Amino acid sequence: MQEIIDKIAVCIELGKISKTTPFPPHMKDQDGADEIAAAALQQGVSPDALLAGCMQGMERVGKQFSENLIFVPNLLMSAAAMNAVMKHLKPFLESGAIKRKGTFLIGTVAGDLHDLGKNLVSMTIKGGGFEVIDLGVDVSTEKFLNAVAEHPGCSVGISALLTTTMVNMEKTVKTIKEHHPDVKVLVGGAPVTENFCRQIGADFYSPNPQGAVDYLNRLVA
Repeated sequence: MQEIIDKIAVCIELGKISKTTPFPPHMKDQDGADEIAAAALQQGVSPDALLAGCMQGMERVGKQFSENLIFVPNLLMSAAAMNAVMKHLKPFLESGAIKRKGTFLIGTVAGDLHDLGKNLVSMTIKGGGFEVIDLGVDVSTEKFLNAVAEHPGCSVGISALLTTTMVNMEKTVKTIKEHHPDVKVLVGGAPVTENFCRQIGADFYSPNPQGAVDYLNRLVA
């Protein structure tokens, strides 16, 4: 079983989606995450083992990304490889056979239509073993509040790219905290800083996706 976990982790780390994908060049014509996951389930390997492989692979990718050893295209390829595994795990996730660590809501703040950073965080946290509910872009405070009410015990991520929308981030964070003081709120985006995070009453800021995963893991430890 450990061999399967290691193979899945390597495929995700290197972005090897399937046998037909040419990337990375040294793995050309080799089975990728898609084939390995399908064969493993047919052989009776537990779905939890495949998820463990995803988590290991995305942890490596997140660490490398945070250290500027790889870049956005690499992260996107790794996410595609992870999704190739997750499509095989979907029935087990929906049935409850695989338990997630927790639920994470994420959205880009009202007035902001940028989603690349949000999507990178979403993919990395999903690979970390959490259920991710993506609320999209231009998310109103009311929509965040409704989603929190629908998912008791969740954590919330709020992204902003424009300095002009940071005021909306502050409003949303403060409103969530007024109604749900125990909910942990994470903030991020190009103009966001640690000082701004503290100023608006959010719980955590990280300049990279892996920092958010590490924080969430501490919450459920």
